[in-house]
Amino acid sequence: MKELLEKVLDDCRVHIRHGAVATYIPELAKADKNEFGIAVVSSESKLVCAGDFDKGFTMQSIIKSIILLMALIDNGTDPVRDLVGVEATGKPFDAFNYSDQALNCEHINPMINTGAIALCTLIKGRSYREKFERLLDLTRLISGNPDMQVDEQVYMSEKQTGNKNRALAYMLKAYGMISDDVEEVLDCYFRACSVRATTVDLARIAMAFANGGISVVDGKKLFDRNYARYVNAVMMTCGMYDGSGEFALSVGVPAKSGVGGGIMAVVPGRMGIGIYSPALDPKGNSIAGIKALEKLSENLELSIF
Repeated sequence: MKELLEKVLDDCRVHIRHGAVATYIPELAKADKNEFGIAVVSSESKLVCAGDFDKGFTMQSIIKSIILLMALIDNGTDPVRDLVGVEATGKPFDAFNYSDQALNCEHINPMINTGAIALCTLIKGRSYREKFERLLDLTRLISGNPDMQVDEQVYMSEKQTGNKNRALAYMLKAYGMISDDVEEVLDCYFRACSVRATTVDLARIAMAFANGGISVVDGKKLFDRNYARYVNAVMMTCGMYDGSGEFALSVGVPAKSGVGGGIMAVVPGRMGIGIYSPALDPKGNSIAGIKALEKLSENLELSIF
């Protein structure tokens, strides 16, 4: 497996030049587009890594899978379904024009900004700081990394420049989909997106989803199997932004990307994969990361279809 991962990185590195790092968040523009790493955790808890696998980066939209999981743990499926739908929008992750009619749950899903912002309101806590700390604790638990923290520079950068997300949040409030203070909700969301991880963290989180919420390290139940199925299904249809359909054809596994350059891929019952390569395609997905997953899927027959 080690040799395969190194070959995949070598073969796919050429695609980096066709991508560009995210610049709409100033701190993300500082990333080195040539960094490229991968980690794989198997169902036997074996970890194999290659390249810049230990490079830290912010999870960005990958955290949306954990926000969805936290909302499910705290509320069950019905309140989550009442607030956000599960259908792909076919539009960019930060789009405004979901519908020509009044905005409702059918127009958004948990893997776009609007849906994730809305779901922050379902996380239980006496304050939004407490809500975030519970979300961070869950992320640490699933990843097996108690040292995960917020990248404060990225958090401040997002908070200072996140006016489009503010507009999306106020749109949610205007249509009665959220009632809490918008700035408090957004602070939780900005902090969540700024949680720092490595490909190893992503691979371990992905393996938890691949194993139905059961830790492959000690066999302990981390979360309900039905919630793993729910999150996996939504990642399958919506996790790669408006490139999810193409990704389903070319790779064929549930996955979630982030504009920080990470991709978390879930191979049910078999493995979890974490990839980092910050050069993005026009849809906001890691361009070399997708190519690497295509190679792995082909070589290891990963597609669930």
